[in-house]
Amino acid sequence: MRAQDARIAIYGAGAMGTVLGVMLKQGGLEQVDLITRNEAHVQGMRENGATVLCEADGVELNEKVHAILPSEMSGQYDLIFLMTKQRYNTETLTALLPYLKEDGAVCTTQNGLPEPSVAAVVGEKRTYGAATSYGATFIGGGKMALTSKMQAMSVEFGGYHNNNEKAALIADVLSYAGRACGNENFVKPTENLMGARWSKLAINAAFSGLSVVTGLTFGEVAKRSKTRKLALGILRECMDVANASGVKLAPMQGHDMEKLLGGRTPLKRLFAYLALPIAMKRHKKLVSGMLKDVQKGRKCEIDFINGVVCKEGARVGAATPLCEQVVELVHGIENGLYEIDYKNTDFFV
Repeated sequence: MRAQDARIAIYGAGAMGTVLGVMLKQGGLEQVDLITRNEAHVQGMRENGATVLCEADGVELNEKVHAILPSEMSGQYDLIFLMTKQRYNTETLTALLPYLKEDGAVCTTQNGLPEPSVAAVVGEKRTYGAATSYGATFIGGGKMALTSKMQAMSVEFGGYHNNNEKAALIADVLSYAGRACGNENFVKPTENLMGARWSKLAINAAFSGLSVVTGLTFGEVAKRSKTRKLALGILRECMDVANASGVKLAPMQGHDMEKLLGGRTPLKRLFAYLALPIAMKRHKKLVSGMLKDVQKGRKCEIDFINGVVCKEGARVGAATPLCEQVVELVHGIENGLYEIDYKNTDFFV
């Protein structure tokens, strides 16, 4: 099946999902439904189209899209991109089952390690995962801000314990977004889905977690001495857990993360310290979505980011003290015990 002949949904069309929807439309793909529970967002997209402010490139994209509420869904889809919060996967996917074709697929772009919870509902044969490499923030009224450069955007995807039967369709669909952002390497099929997951998880655990704790952007985390050292320590914890789990981390932006940032000798640690701000340059304006949630008084997904690293570390016998401290601090912030402040770095020994 070709992308043009498929019925596609982006379920959970918030910041990241709306950006993907706009890129697909810009690239020429028409049959994409953007689905969200946010009525004001749907209304804004219906009235004014979906707008993406590309901050790093200084351009604005606007597309007329088909935006609907979950209650307005009908028929069945060949492919559903799942872009909701992972906390409610069981309930969300159970509700989506009637709208997924028997031979359809769900491709989760959620952070962390979401595939097991998806497969538990829709089955491994229909489960695919994608690690996205771009950042976006929600403005409102149908508007999003893309905080990464368009040419730095990419999506690495693969099947979860299946024969990748739908890989060609997913690659074809995502290729339209690649055309829009001008990146011929936007789509990255992989046989090492867990390696791609752990590479993305390592970045999120290091930068998203510290962004919540300190209130800093990713670029600021990488620039300041103390947070830079903490980010590198968290990256190494994630590498240790992945290695102990038998996972080989996938390259990110064409670079071997372990060689670039995971060295343990004094010289290699110095190199990593100097390289980190350069490695994060393209995403320096990015702010954690978890920080936005906490600032709005909502519970964030820290248990599915740093928390899952701790859980997997305990399973394989790899120490994760920095990730554990991040989880503790973020829950403390959620519960009003701490403020979001750079001074929280003093809690790390």
